[in-house]
Amino acid sequence: MTTRKVLLPSPRSFCAGVERAIEIVERLLERHGPPVYVRNQIVHNAQVVAGLEARGAVFVSELDEVPADALVVFSAHGVAPAVEAEARRRGLDAVDATCPLVAKVHAEAKRAADAGDTVVLIGHEGHEEVVGTMGVAPDRTVLVESAAEVAALRVADERRVTYLSQTTLAVTEVESIAAALRDRFPHIRGQGAEDICYATSNRQAAVAAVVGEADLVLVVGSANSSNSNRLVELAQAAGVAAHLVETAAAVDPAWLDGAATVAVTAGPRRRRGSWTRWWR
Repeated sequence: MTTRKVLLPSPRSFCAGVERAIEIVERLLERHGPPVYVRNQIVHNAQVVAGLEARGAVFVSELDEVPADALVVFSAHGVAPAVEAEARRRGLDAVDATCPLVAKVHAEAKRAADAGDTVVLIGHEGHEEVVGTMGVAPDRTVLVESAAEVAALRVADERRVTYLSQTTLAVTEVESIAAALRDRFPHIRGQGAEDICYATSNRQAAVAAVVGEADLVLVVGSANSSNSNRLVELAQAAGVAAHLVETAAAVDPAWLDGAATVAVTAGPRRRRGSWTRWWR
């Protein structure tokens, strides 16, 4: 029997926006019965998705997979206005489970574009939240993924630029890109790190506060969760071994060799659960 110290950074696990989105699907299943269609994963958590599928939720990639007049939920990551318009055109009963903080970024993008600005979105290409935000003003929005890309950006008017951010990035990542944007476009307006979801930034800060004490950091979450991956990267950047695991069974016992102190956390896309049995 090996005794280890286990650190549980707080806060951790699901945020209010994720809980809200899941509850919307659960209530619709209770009230209307299955099937309830959901465009894309309601949250980036494979176990939650599997649990909802077992209750009758049907996850689809595009609206053309949803039968006419059916009930469909838009995920917490948000969708482009064109998707909402397509749902109305097809007569679908659409329920919007977009996280309110993502909706705020959409509103900021629309306001800036309507005012004539080019919107520079800091984010990861292909992420569902980024796809939705880019779709708010596709002709006036450009994506930047790193500070190195900023020098090559071309905009219609360098005095009319606004920058926004994907809500699930690391705060340090956004700040470095935002600094490069401010150097490149002195008149730029925007939020940058202020767009980061408070749950995301709080969980990153919680890990940063304990990572110096840990020999190993385990982040419970799915591989497609931006939040969870950022927590792993934060620990690794501090020089501490860190791994993303979906379940307790995914923990490699070899990781624990020489690890007297283990920090266990979860991103805002993960529900709390019992993880006490495996570290003994």
